[in-house]
Order: sequence, then structure tokens, then C-alpha cells
Amino acid sequence: MMRKLFNFLAAFLLLSLASFAGVLLYSKDSLLTFLTRPYPVANGNYTFSWRIKDVQQLGVKGSEDPKVSQEMTHIAAPTNKTLGPCTDPPPKLVGPLQVEFNFKLTLEEVRKVISRPLREGGRYKPPDCIAIQKVAIIIPFRNRHEHLKHWLYYLHPILMRQQLDYGVYVINQDGDGVFNRAKLMNAGYVEALKQYDYDCFVFSDVDLVPLDDRNIYKCFDNPRHLAVAMDKFNFRLPYKTYFGGVSSLFKDQYLKINGFPNTYWGWGGEDDDIYRRIVFRGMSISRPDSETGKYKMIKHNRDLHNEANPKNPDKLRHTQRTMDEDGINSLKYTVKQTVKDALYTFITVDIQAPAS
Repeated sequence: MMRKLFNFLAAFLLLSLASFAGVLLYSKDSLLTFLTRPYPVANGNYTFSWRIKDVQQLGVKGSEDPKVSQEMTHIAAPTNKTLGPCTDPPPKLVGPLQVEFNFKLTLEEVRKVISRPLREGGRYKPPDCIAIQKVAIIIPFRNRHEHLKHWLYYLHPILMRQQLDYGVYVINQDGDGVFNRAKLMNAGYVEALKQYDYDCFVFSDVDLVPLDDRNIYKCFDNPRHLAVAMDKFNFRLPYKTYFGGVSSLFKDQYLKINGFPNTYWGWGGEDDDIYRRIVFRGMSISRPDSETGKYKMIKHNRDLHNEANPKNPDKLRHTQRTMDEDGINSLKYTVKQTVKDALYTFITVDIQAPAS
């Protein structure tokens, strides 16, 4: 009798151990399956690097190099933690970047890759610290949609790594009249301040992408010229007083020079006028070094209705006299439409352009 009972208990114990081993093996397989599914890879506090194959699945060609893939910043769930100021310099900068324009992007593909951490209108705040500055990025624009897609694809991840509280404002000139870059930038300054209390303004051409994320899109003690070494000029400053491409000014610096001139229709001259305004108000410009300040330009033909204006160079001789009456205090324009995309705020304005 005792032998039968012992055999029964032994058989029951073996059956139980086998069942437990099966459950354990199934759980392990399930865990491994979960861990090997595609997912954003943690890269520090709330930072995720989307795998390159995910970008390629969206049809983004030419993104095989890891430096071309974009690092996104995930917005953390709200907590009761008191945030401190962001560190300077930002800790997640990577330095030199590889930038290519030899692939096609649709705007929807860019949204899928980039827009997750953004708020409506192309707005972003770092989730784990308080940004040192509130930065409005102003892009004067007309008929450059292909360039804009590349700019958004590259710049948003850079700006996030720079831990900026920022918004992107594309200021689109309505109609087919003569283009006026500086007047559009003035309009962008006014429209951005209607949206948020920005204290720093970065003015950027849509065809310029930085080649180093240590070139911070913020403001400094002096007006800042960021695009100091473009590939277009063999990565050299074309002349000492050059102030074109990308620049930044604090609000008080911008107002001190009465903003930008409204009278430079067509291509050329407005950048030199802005430089002279800065000097005439007793300020000097600052620049990053020629390595940090490298830029790549998207190659293109000059825009229709933005031909060089032979009258513009002569205006430079009168900047000191005209700057008090030609600027933000004389700006006139009409907003035709405002569209808030996930990636930017697109504002179409009528700036009373003469016919070309």
C-alpha cells in the first residue's frame, strides 16, 4: 500500500515539474518575441532613435548612414517633478552631420518620421528641462516646397537635441509679384509674437541645412550670424561683412535696429543693409567658428520674380539715414491665411509687392 502511494506521489511530482517547465518556456518565448519586435530604442532620458529600417519603410532613400537617420525626443508623461533649466551646452549633441538631398520625400513621410514629439504648428518644448530661450524660427518662402521638406526633415531633430523651446513659421509671399525676403521676415516676427512670447528670433533661408548641431539656433549677446561657411562659397565667408543665410537676434536687438528694411524688392542687398543697421546702432556681430558654422545648400536656380535688382546696391549708401523710417515701424501687410501643420505654421501674407 505504501509503495503504491509513493509511486503515485512521485508520478504527480514529475507531472507537475513538466507542466511548470512548459509554462516557463512559453513565458520566455513570449518575452523574447516582445523584445525583438520593432520599437524605438532608448537613448537616454526620454530620447528615442528610430531605426533606419523604419525610415526606409517610409520610402526615404539614401538614409542608410546612421548620421542621416533622425533622433527624436519622446514627450514624457506629465509628472509632478519640478523641472530645472536645460544645461548649456545640451548633452545630446552629436557634432558633425552627414546631410544629403539626393532622395525624395513626401510631406506625409516627413510627418511620420518627425512629428511625434511636436505640437500643432511645429511647436516643441523639451520634456525634461526648461529651455533657456524661447525661439521663433522664421523662414521667408515662396514656391520652395521640395526644399522645405528637406529643411523640416533635418532641422527638427537638430533643434530638439539643442533643447530649444521653439516654433517654426513659414512666411509665404502671396501672388506672383517681386519677392521681398526682408519684408517677409518682418512679417514673421510680428506673426510669431501673436502666437507666443518669444525672446529670440532666428531668420533662415529654406535651402540651408547646418552640418553641425553644435551650431545652436539661439541668440547671443550680439546679433549672431550662423551660416558662416556654406558649401556654395567653398566653406568660406564670402566677405567680412556678410550676414546672409541664417542669423539670430534677441527681441531687443531686433527692435534696436528697427527690424529689417521693407524696400529691397528682388534679390540682393537686404543682408548688407541689416549688417549696417547693426553697426550703426553700436553693436557687432558674433559667429561660430568655420567648422561649427558649416552649411549645405540645396542647389537650385534663382526663383522666378526674384531677379537681381540693380537699384538695391545704391540703397546701402543711405541706410543710416533711412533705417529709422524703413523697418518694423513702417511695415504693412495683410494675412491671407494661417495653416497650422504638425511640422510648422504656414502663414500666407500679402506684402503689396509690385508686379514683376
